[in-house]
Amino acid sequence: MRIVADENIPGLETWFADLGTITRVPGRNMTRAQLADADILLVRSVTRVDKALLEGTPVRFVGSCTIGTDHLDTVWLEQQGIHWSAAPGCNANSVVEYVFCVLAALDVDWRDRSFGIVGCGNVGGSLQRKLRALGVACKIYDPWLANNPDAAELATVLQQDVICLHAPLVGDGAHPSLHLLDDQALASIKPGAVLISAGRGAVIDNAALSALLAQARPFTCVLDVWDNEPDIDLDLLSRVDLGSPHIAGYSHDGKLAGTHMVREALCRALALPAVQVQAGSTASPRVIGTRETGFAAIRALLLAMYDPRGDDQRLRAAAQAAQAGGPSMASAFDQLRKQYPKRLEFSHYRLEAPHLDASTREQLEILGLK
Repeated sequence: MRIVADENIPGLETWFADLGTITRVPGRNMTRAQLADADILLVRSVTRVDKALLEGTPVRFVGSCTIGTDHLDTVWLEQQGIHWSAAPGCNANSVVEYVFCVLAALDVDWRDRSFGIVGCGNVGGSLQRKLRALGVACKIYDPWLANNPDAAELATVLQQDVICLHAPLVGDGAHPSLHLLDDQALASIKPGAVLISAGRGAVIDNAALSALLAQARPFTCVLDVWDNEPDIDLDLLSRVDLGSPHIAGYSHDGKLAGTHMVREALCRALALPAVQVQAGSTASPRVIGTRETGFAAIRALLLAMYDPRGDDQRLRAAAQAAQAGGPSMASAFDQLRKQYPKRLEFSHYRLEAPHLDASTREQLEILGLK
């Protein structure tokens, strides 16, 4: 088989080398000519897969090693008899860890805050379960999950202390999410709240958000996703408290899981034999500790594992370089994603802090650090 894949997909050789030749190409600028003799196409969310890209090619399977499908024209693919798959949930834990590390970086003690979650699928649902295990109150808005015990109207969710956006991007239908947080919704967020967007950028009206933040700073704003990626609004970047280049789900574990899930889907779709590979890390746990106690200890340990302020600094440096005549913001945004440092999830670390009380230790275990 001939496989064409986004050059930034990890684990390609581990999961696909046994099937044939692999050709790596830049995902953002993939062309139909590159697929002229391809049987399998593997992409990430930056590649629009539709008739314009695939018509006339021999591609019979499209796999997106990411959780979303808004970049795939699934209706057209199915009409053409082309099998497709995404990797829902592959990076859910990575995004949840991003949320807690962002709050640690902001020095926000979530234990005495209420949470609002917009979109309670794989990511939002994982965050909800983590919060409930921690004993933290939360309300969720997801019109497809009316029976969720924490279900509430959007207006109620936007009145919580910490608001986390994890909704997919839906442009039409019964429950569109495009610009779900418009100028009125944004204005309703209470002063002192924290807004974290780590789903799809266009769920927030970015122009309305930028205008609001230009007038005042009523709430703390953290954006990992942006409208019009990779050519993001630099004025908006200058106004948010933390920004990152769509990497909340970019843990090494999550990316490998996505590749593995697509290989399994390919095997099912084309009746291929499953491959038996142990793709996880076999390295010894990384030992971390702290002399702090209580929330200060939790904060220090989380930031020792992953500090999102580094992503913020790199993104702002790229913006400054672009404004000074260097590489364009769009190019720099993609490079930051391509060259993203290897980030391991909390399960790869081991805690050595015997002085910590049982309650703090229990909270850390719930978060994934043991």
